[in-house]
Amino acid sequence: MPKKLLLLLLILVGVFIYSKNNQNVEVIPQPTVSNQESVIQADRFSFRCDGRQHCSQMTSYEEAKFFLENCPNTKMDGDNDGIPCERQFQ
Repeated sequence: MPKKLLLLLLILVGVFIYSKNNQNVEVIPQPTVSNQESVIQADRFSFRCDGRQHCSQMTSYEEAKFFLENCPNTKMDGDNDGIPCERQFQ
């Protein structure tokens, strides 16, 4: 009887260790962000500082707003009111 109990205990410990080591864990890599390269994810948009500075280089108001708020040396808000590319994205 004690041998059966010991065997059962060893099997349970083995199953426990096996299940701990073989769990399906999904690791989602995080982007590395530097001063020059900020990344934002918002709904369907994903932007990154890449050196663009002018409204003519932007494809949407959301992109221009991201660049104005997060990227250095932008030239998209001539009247400094916080609204980028006013003539382009009215």
